[in-house]
Amino acid sequence: MASIFSRIIAGEIPCYKVAENEDYFAFLDIAPLAKGHTLVVPKREVDYFYDLEDDELEGMIVFAKQIAKKIKETTQCKKVATVVLGLEVAHAHIHLIPMNSEKDVDFSREKLQLSTEEFNEIARSLQL
Repeated sequence: MASIFSRIIAGEIPCYKVAENEDYFAFLDIAPLAKGHTLVVPKREVDYFYDLEDDELEGMIVFAKQIAKKIKETTQCKKVATVVLGLEVAHAHIHLIPMNSEKDVDFSREKLQLSTEEFNEIARSLQL
């Protein structure tokens, strides 16, 4: 069975898309730590980040870099954290999280509750 991320990429599950090319897909995390928290995934479903081929890993980082620059510019944060974390979804992914302190990347803290309108506005502001 396809992962939830593969189903999002295929358009079977709606998302707040930020960017896409032939190999990678980026969309807003629906339980964000900060406004602009974005997930970057390869379109090819691979469970473990380090099981990606070297060229896929390289391409994913370059793709994520473009989005991270847009997040930094749009949110005016100090930096964008790049986190490889997660056992819930068996599909390699990177979290890009706007941060002004390391506390902003604490996954145990309460997630933001955003409206559909807020998600749409954020997604539009980050689109490449």
